[in-house]
Amino acid sequence: MTDDDILNGGSERTLRWLLAVLLLAIVVGGTVDFVLDAPATLWSGHALYELAMIAGALVGAVLLWHGWWRTERSLAETRRALESHRAERDAWRASAQLALEGLGQVIDEQFRRWALTPTEREIALLLLKGRSHKEIAYTTGRSERTVRQHAVAIYQKSGLGGRAELAAFFLGDLALPEGARTAGEGR
Repeated sequence: MTDDDILNGGSERTLRWLLAVLLLAIVVGGTVDFVLDAPATLWSGHALYELAMIAGALVGAVLLWHGWWRTERSLAETRRALESHRAERDAWRASAQLALEGLGQVIDEQFRRWALTPTEREIALLLLKGRSHKEIAYTTGRSERTVRQHAVAIYQKSGLGGRAELAAFFLGDLALPEGARTAGEGR
């Protein structure tokens, strides 16, 4: 949670309390005024108006309180779910970290065997990640034409026919564990 979130949450909370106090003050003030006026009949226009104001403020206060309560409950549930997903993501990253580091080293070693320049290695990795030439150009600060030229050089040096073959070279043998493959075949 950022400082802005805390500040905004604090100002929203203050606004809620201010509004609730204002509505309750209207209820109390209206009730006191109604009692002090002591109307002869409840059916007079003035009495009906005051009763409508009191009832409206009371209904508004109750509806606002109920809405705030539901919002707070929903926010708490969302925060719990977010925290659960963060924990799941962090656990996956921790378990996959060694494999990812090993894969990264193997990929970089193959790039060196193909004699790719540092720029070509950078672009080849981004191609492997599925980025478009336009995205790579924007990310690296190069023109799209330059990125395409580097991609052609990468494919020539590697002897591969394009992006799909580049991905297949590194990921073609990647397979799910035996139990995971047979479980998904029934679909």
